Amino acid sequence: MPRRTLSAPPAPAMAADRVYDAIYAAVIDHRLPPGARLREEELAQTFAVSRTLVRQALHRLAQDGVVVLRPNRGAQVPEPTRAEGAHVFDARRVVECEVVRRLAGSLEKAQVAGLKRLVDAEERATAAGDHREAIRLSGAFHVELARLSGNPLFVRMLEELLPTTSLVMALYKPAGEPMCVAHSHRVLLGKLEADSAAAAATEMRRHLNEIERSLDAPAARATPALRDVFAPYREGG
Repeated sequence: MPRRTLSAPPAPAMAADRVYDAIYAAVIDHRLPPGARLREEELAQTFAVSRTLVRQALHRLAQDGVVVLRPNRGAQVPEPTRAEGAHVFDARRVVECEVVRRLAGSLEKAQVAGLKRLVDAEERATAAGDHREAIRLSGAFHVELARLSGNPLFVRMLEELLPTTSLVMALYKPAGEPMCVAHSHRVLLGKLEADSAAAAATEMRRHLNEIERSLDAPAARATPALRDVFAPYREGG
């Protein structure tokens, strides 16, 4: 991210987008755990923007289900129940099984190569113990499949489902386990290349079912200080 300068302050809309993107990413990759409080003043100081811009970003995040706004308590990262998690996986099966059904046998070589690069990077991150990066890449793989389908509504739906998925995983999946298994993504790619719509849809369903079955009892999670979560934004602009 480019460093800010006194002579060129960020435009308000861009600054609000930056706050939105940073909080969204921090929820997805588990830097912000379920239940974390998001104090406007602290966020404004961290991102060097006004509380008005922070408030705008938080309202957008609330509309997209990434945070919840509670009267007299401010913004907070949601704590979805197991039932809410089941609804999310239900919706993902409907959307993503249809996505891969449409993609089977229709991907160009360059598109397959791009997906393979994501899987390779995810495997490297997992092997290196970089769970946050592995989580980010896993989500990117699923979103890229939706994007390749050519239907922007599929992308939008998946982007709205991913934060709750990640929060459910943070709450109910044993600590340290990956959100997805990169090997499953590689198997799925093989089905897509084999030009079998039914096999691709079956593999996606199996993959999502496997993730959902891995959920366990909720575990205690520490809540880090916001200044630590967003340190790169404060230090590097």
